[in-house]
Amino acid sequence: MSAPVRTARTVAEVRAAVAEARRAGHRIAFVPTMGNLHAGHRALVERARELARFVVVSIFVNPLQFGVGEDLDAYPRTPEADQRLLQAAGAALVWSPGTADLYPRGLGETTRVEVPVLSDLLCGAHRPGHFAGVATVVTILLNAVAPDVALFGEKDFQQLLVIRRLVEDLRLPVEVVGMPTVRDADGLAMSSRNGYLAPEERARAPALYRALRTAADRLASGEGDPAQVEAVGLAELTRAGFRPDYFSVRRAADLRPPEAGDRDLVVLAAAWLGRARLIDNARVERGAAPTLG
Repeated sequence: MSAPVRTARTVAEVRAAVAEARRAGHRIAFVPTMGNLHAGHRALVERARELARFVVVSIFVNPLQFGVGEDLDAYPRTPEADQRLLQAAGAALVWSPGTADLYPRGLGETTRVEVPVLSDLLCGAHRPGHFAGVATVVTILLNAVAPDVALFGEKDFQQLLVIRRLVEDLRLPVEVVGMPTVRDADGLAMSSRNGYLAPEERARAPALYRALRTAADRLASGEGDPAQVEAVGLAELTRAGFRPDYFSVRRAADLRPPEAGDRDLVVLAAAWLGRARLIDNARVERGAAPTLG
């Protein structure tokens, strides 16, 4: 049976717990989350446990990354269920800070961290300020925990690239590990927002995965140029009842539009189904079998 999961609230408490673990000679892994945890989060924690003896998981619904009219207040909070999942997954410490713990000056006077260009594309274009909120809170969290390794899911592919870039540019001494997307049996990427889907919408939701798979297959076989693939993908999602924000083929390294010689690509999509905004992606190498994240 796993040892009881310790809890922390303040930055001082989490730093004290991590310092104690380091004195015991333990390597530190960190998994930041917004709670409402599912099997994808559990996979992150279990992988973290393989990489480090002491695993810290944060649960914080970050107001800085939500825009006006988004679902900050409605975002599901499930602390008891989260605690049980983390206990079973082998986390050592759950850090649940309050907004004042991370932003003591208030949101309006908090220093912001921004990753230009990468943050302005795709989801950044549809959610202005979102990635500045992500980059700011991740920087604060990494500074507090000071882990050896931090793990993030590849479903949020653009977010993962933004975090890799900020870690590189700010010379933060942490290894960033991306983890493959965990999916339901029908292919739908697991997400805390899937709970917003009505039963009929949930039945249609795997069409997002299928459209990405079709696009990746076409690119891998050399059929169609990116613009054609994008147009077909948008049409597929619209027919399935989605309201697409984008369906885009990009270079996997920097999310810029691909040129003729680029082989390492990613197909990314964001689309509304009812009140749920779903995102997903598929990595693909031109001329090779696709990898669905």
